[in-house]
Amino acid sequence: MAEGERPEVKPLDPPMVPFAVAGIIAFAIAFVVLFLFRDTLKANGHEDWLWIALAGFLWGFPGLAVMFRHDANRRRRRDAA
Repeated sequence: MAEGERPEVKPLDPPMVPFAVAGIIAFAIAFVVLFLFRDTLKANGHEDWLWIALAGFLWGFPGLAVMFRHDANRRRRRDAA
């Protein structure tokens, strides 16, 4: 490498399945906690948060499937290189 020349920086390409699983777990925990306070949420007009947490949990599963596919393609790209 010549003086003043920068080394090539490669983008990060971490496995994504753990992020998807963490998101599903976080939404599940949020749903359980909000479920415990559902009467308070309903009294204050914030019951939607309970259903938003449930939706986040359920939508996490299709996202997890996509991340499995992404990680398989990632492994294939790395093996080819």
